[in-house]
Amino acid sequence: MTKLPRQPSTPLRIAPDGPDLNQAEDQRYPQQTIGRNMARRNYLNLDTAILLGILIIAIVFRFHKITLPLVDGFSWREISTAMMADNFHQRSWNIFFPEVSWTGPGPSYQGREFQIVSYLTALLYQLFGWHDWFGRVVAAFFGLVTVFSLHRLAAQCWSEMHAHAAALAYALMPAAIMIDSSFLPDPAMLALVTLGVWLFVKYWAGGSGWLLPLATASVSLGALSKPPGLVAGAVIFYLMVCWVLEKKQKQATRVFLWGLVSLAIVAAYYSWAIYLGRNYPPFHIAGSGGYIWDGGFWAYVKNRFYIKSAWNTSVWWFYGYPFLMLLAVGLWIPPRPADDPERRRLSAIPYVWLAAATILYLAAAGEITANVWNFHIFHVPVAMFSGHGALLLATLSSRAIVKPAVALRAVCIVAVALAWSTLPLVRTMKKPIAMNGKLLGEELARLAKPGDLVVATAPDVGDPVAVYYSRTRGWVFPPGGGDADWSTFVADDATAIAQFEELRAQGADLFGVTKNATDHQNLRFIEHHAGVIKYLDKTATKLVDSADFLVYRITRP
Repeated sequence: MTKLPRQPSTPLRIAPDGPDLNQAEDQRYPQQTIGRNMARRNYLNLDTAILLGILIIAIVFRFHKITLPLVDGFSWREISTAMMADNFHQRSWNIFFPEVSWTGPGPSYQGREFQIVSYLTALLYQLFGWHDWFGRVVAAFFGLVTVFSLHRLAAQCWSEMHAHAAALAYALMPAAIMIDSSFLPDPAMLALVTLGVWLFVKYWAGGSGWLLPLATASVSLGALSKPPGLVAGAVIFYLMVCWVLEKKQKQATRVFLWGLVSLAIVAAYYSWAIYLGRNYPPFHIAGSGGYIWDGGFWAYVKNRFYIKSAWNTSVWWFYGYPFLMLLAVGLWIPPRPADDPERRRLSAIPYVWLAAATILYLAAAGEITANVWNFHIFHVPVAMFSGHGALLLATLSSRAIVKPAVALRAVCIVAVALAWSTLPLVRTMKKPIAMNGKLLGEELARLAKPGDLVVATAPDVGDPVAVYYSRTRGWVFPPGGGDADWSTFVADDATAIAQFEELRAQGADLFGVTKNATDHQNLRFIEHHAGVIKYLDKTATKLVDSADFLVYRITRP
């Protein structure tokens, strides 16, 4: 008689979380299993509810006064973007030929970033008619994409609690609110690169292979939307190096090849933009000055890398003291290191992003501080570290523990940030400083005949806001484009009159100037160019002389 093999007294455990074991435990302890599953489900629902709440907060702040005309502190840059949307809609849908309307009858092609925001806005014009605030709506929706992507990225890098704090910090940050509700390309840039980095992190952590081409496409479009988006590539490069160090050559090679494809596309487009700006009137390439190689390293040292300008922007416009304090705390005390080596590598992503953005600043501080919306690339790591700083102050420890006292401190931190930063700074940035320019433009629109060309000087000299709201084409005055400085009046009336006569010869029909027009040397037009006004009184027909502006019909000699 053959003996059967002896069965083990304890069931064989194949894996610590194998389905057989879980099923056995569920059968032995059904009530505990039900409670555990319900707790897990409730926890997930709570996190989802918090994220939805943060998105609602972001919507409230970004869509508040969404119909504000393009007359706020970013008017100059918004108007150029809006003009390109107009010209896509009215003249040509070719996205590779962005065109403004402030350098004469045109065509006025310029070397610009890939026009995602302006093109989408032009499509809205085609569907619903022209409204100047449609560009703000497009930008605001991109801002919401950033809030969501930032939340998920922070969860991958640190924790869900950090994700909530970082997303809320971004939702309430004055700089983010202002840029995300302005007719600018920057909201699309940050949304697309943040989305792309999050998708790549998911891929790097073991996600599906299709995430890699999606992440590449998103980051590439973000960099095309605005060159600072290339900073996000540093995160991808860092994770690729991590794979190289782990001897995962196949995965690293795949990322490297997709990266080459991305860089080739971005380089090809910007090569075209430079060609366009150099070979077509008015021979203008946006963002082509203010870099360290323009004036030299020692010029940057002499200007102390524009730190004073950046600090003033940070305090009085973009962040305020509360957010700067949260940022300092978050940078000073890093999050607790994770036990998992993979999670530790991911936790370095905010530092990599911030370091890459800082390198960009050191190379382009003149350009960035002159056009402050370029700081937007900093706002992902700034929000993450500010959120971490808020958690540290709320919990008074490096562990995120939810207790009544912690919740009360968190509410106080949010209240201080709202009262001392968000509300006053957003109100300051959205002041309608260019409203007289808009009113001048609307008066020119009322007086203009079909085909008329206008010449206009807005409150901030060089701002084409009056030309835009005239719904015609024309010139700013002093005339701009190319290497000319059109933000400063010429030294004498004779030169200004010569400029005016040149524009008249090119077909200008109406001339308008706001009475508060002031150049960047703080010279007022009606005082500095009193001789020009006398010349207009003699050679043109005065149509309007109001408290806000002058308008002349230009007569032919």
